[in-house]
Amino acid sequence: MINFINFLLIIMLFSNNNSLTIFDFKKDKTISGWNIVDDNVMGGRSSGKMFLSEDGHGIFKGIVSLENNGGFSSVRYRFKGIKTDNFQKLSIRMKGDGKTYQLRIKSSFYDYHSYAINFKTSKNWFTYEFPLKDLYPVFRGRILDIPNFDSQSIVELGFLIGNKKPEKFELLIDNIKIQ
Repeated sequence: MINFINFLLIIMLFSNNNSLTIFDFKKDKTISGWNIVDDNVMGGRSSGKMFLSEDGHGIFKGIVSLENNGGFSSVRYRFKGIKTDNFQKLSIRMKGDGKTYQLRIKSSFYDYHSYAINFKTSKNWFTYEFPLKDLYPVFRGRILDIPNFDSQSIVELGFLIGNKKPEKFELLIDNIKIQ
């Protein structure tokens, strides 16, 4: 006969609750930890902004300009750090404008490179799943000759748009989880 404690352990083993919320946008949530980094750091003219919508979604929007050798806009969120030992993927519920973006993560505040993966957005709400092992190393738009993400932690997460053309963009984000 199964006692109550064993029953709960069995339920926990078979449920898919092995997830941790990195960020959940809500009306009362502060987004001051999200920072814009545009191509103006190297003389470009792109302009992005991040704000919270009335219905509680993070909105990353702006204009990408190719003027002055520009061409990208990004938003980054730094946090204390999450151990990735028991997780295999990032799960992000978002809605876009049909354009291609790049998800980027960092495993250490001291790393000069990020790990990235490109994705095309849907104009409808969709939960995207990104296996951590599929994120490849990049620095200043170049793929590096080092292994894909295999680190033990994540300390930064962000989104970048840089499709080599001038364009307006808008990405709505509901929540970000690691599973």
